Amino acid sequence: MAFLAVITIVLGVFFLQANAINNSFYEYYSYLWGNDHFSVDSQGTEVQLKLDKSSGAGFRSKLDYQFGMFHIRMKIPDKKTEGIVTSFYLTDLMDSMHPIDHIELNYEFIGTNGTMRTNIYDNDMGHRIQVFKLWFDPTQDYHTYEILWNNYQILYMVDGIPIRVFKNNTVEGVAYLTKPMHIEGTIWDDSTGSSGSVNWSNAPFIAHFQDFGFYACSGKGNNFSQCASEGRLWNQP
Repeated sequence: MAFLAVITIVLGVFFLQANAINNSFYEYYSYLWGNDHFSVDSQGTEVQLKLDKSSGAGFRSKLDYQFGMFHIRMKIPDKKTEGIVTSFYLTDLMDSMHPIDHIELNYEFIGTNGTMRTNIYDNDMGHRIQVFKLWFDPTQDYHTYEILWNNYQILYMVDGIPIRVFKNNTVEGVAYLTKPMHIEGTIWDDSTGSSGSVNWSNAPFIAHFQDFGFYACSGKGNNFSQCASEGRLWNQP
């Protein structure tokens, strides 16, 4: 319990620092797909992604990153349905139609009943899924979903509470993610997958995103050599 308390205090300091950075959508992200199903307010403080029978929508970061503290505040659609996915993730995938052999760290809400899963892809199809039933209703308010990724571990946190850790165990022959990735937020129809059928009578389904700032190593000029430096915030003990 003492160890968890220390983690929570330290992460609280990180969150306070993150609040001091520019949280505008336009600073870090740009439109990806969805046409009029994507909207951002005039201040760049909130994005809405809409899903109906015609389309979903998404946005992505302007740059690729290797290691950092990534987060978003998200409220998933409040209309009841199965078969849709609302997500926030890091990936190197450029073509969603050919997802084999890519890397990814994700949060995915399956439907709107509050079931959330995380998965880690490392040049494969994932198969590292962990499913969570959260202690709150994610349709009713914004909550913070964060991924701390460095050369030592990957830490998933919800509202500052650690929920999953994936350690770097390459010395034991376990593969670990080190390639640069970009960030995406999306909502899409997964009714042809394993997420159930969409109740289209409740459409449209609207996901809300806020708080777009984060700390990460962008490797300007495609130079990521300093991203694992101990001097970086996300690499400190």
